[in-house]
Amino acid sequence: MTEKNWAGVHPQAIVDPSASLGEGVSVGPWSYIGPGVVIGEGTEVLSHVVIKGPTVIGRNNRIFQFASVGEECQDKKYAGEPTTLIIGDNNVIRENCTIHRGTVQDRGETRIGSDNLLMAYVHVAHDCVIGNNTILANCATLAGHVTVGDWAILGGGSMVHQFCHVGPHSMSAGGSIVLRDIPAYVMASGQSAGPHGINVEGLRRRGFSSDVLLALRRAYKVIYRQGLTVEQAIDELEKTYVDVAEMRPLIESLRVTERGIIR
Repeated sequence: MTEKNWAGVHPQAIVDPSASLGEGVSVGPWSYIGPGVVIGEGTEVLSHVVIKGPTVIGRNNRIFQFASVGEECQDKKYAGEPTTLIIGDNNVIRENCTIHRGTVQDRGETRIGSDNLLMAYVHVAHDCVIGNNTILANCATLAGHVTVGDWAILGGGSMVHQFCHVGPHSMSAGGSIVLRDIPAYVMASGQSAGPHGINVEGLRRRGFSSDVLLALRRAYKVIYRQGLTVEQAIDELEKTYVDVAEMRPLIESLRVTERGIIR
């Protein structure tokens, strides 16, 4: 690290000599940056944050007090292997969030994309993959191996079972317990969560046209109102909406399911 990398480090912060801090990184008092941590330029680490490695954090992130980032996971199979956490750019990680590294039983890394908001007390367990532009509201909890697609929103207190997929542009209501996959664009709520239509308002705000919204509403009926299996629904959607590009994320979210979709 050059001298300028240390300019934003508070005297009462602890930064391991092997950590790499980009230009303009600030580290608040009583924060700890451990060995094997790489932090990109412009990222702000407030006070009382613990970041352990191997962890790579991108540019212009803000990490608030008492967050624990890159800690070893809670999986009992974990035996100290040097697994990783990778975080992109422009994320906001609020107070008391916990984000764990991966396991060798899976991909060996936990990955968070860019432009995400993780509100207070969010937990991201080992081997999770979070896309871009997501919102995880207060106390949302992801078990191990969960995938969250771009633009998804998890309401406060949502709990997602291990190996579940939360599709892009989907939304869960506060307090939902998600035991199966949420297909792309679908709203979910309940304990356990069930489907409650297409996330029309969210899609409209993101510029989806009326024609596309109508097609997605009809696709929802194919999946949930005609008594079809997932495989049959995929076949029907592929035949009917071959020219609707926005249908591909929905079809793909059905195709990759391992635990089945919410019903």
